[in-house]
Amino acid sequence: MDLNALKNFDMDKIKDIIEGLVEKIKGNNDLLEKFKDEPVKVVEDLLHIDLPDEMLEKVVDGVKAKINLDQIGDMLEGFGGFGKLGKLFGRK
Repeated sequence: MDLNALKNFDMDKIKDIIEGLVEKIKGNNDLLEKFKDEPVKVVEDLLHIDLPDEMLEKVVDGVKAKINLDQIGDMLEGFGGFGKLGKLFGRK
């Protein structure tokens, strides 16, 4: 991860950093549960750098958004793109 991108505000690299954080968090159930309870602490621990609170909160927001989008996508996979949601409405 190019952590200087956070300090220099390089959006493409920040996106890559967020993607990397999402992979790490989603790949570890314990870490995912901890992230749900203490997202800022988890991101700080994974980045190993001290960032201003407002920047850290934006990274956390990006990670939360990506995880939520991935979960929605997982729910929509399958039956005609409806997956688990389709089953809720009686589609098989």
